[in-house]
Amino acid sequence: MSITRLVRFALLVIIAVLAALIALGTVTTSHAQTSPARGPVSAANDMPLADYLGLLQQLAPAAAEGAQVYLAAYRLQCGRRLTTAELRQAVSKEGGDPVLMGLIHATQEQDTTQRAQFIRQIRCTAGGTR
Repeated sequence: MSITRLVRFALLVIIAVLAALIALGTVTTSHAQTSPARGPVSAANDMPLADYLGLLQQLAPAAAEGAQVYLAAYRLQCGRRLTTAELRQAVSKEGGDPVLMGLIHATQEQDTTQRAQFIRQIRCTAGGTR
């Protein structure tokens, strides 16, 4: 992989993290007890997932596409949808969830083999099944 591609990927990740931080600044989250049958409880004022993905699309199209792949794969593997708060946390936590960041990169590079490898690494959180 060339240095130019690495720099471009790093910039996209930074933009995605900035988008997450912007969203975190405008939306408060609550930490509620979860139900295994229903998954995590969403905060009443949580940003809708479509709006969050739209924001990512405007700021970093590759990040939005990778996030959509991540969301779809998570739903298939875990039997539930991620909330906006969970996706924001995956984007912003400690430089981003490695699987999500890998999917963003693989989607940007159109590397289907690498994308499939990252999809297999998705782990279900409380409230989902594998």
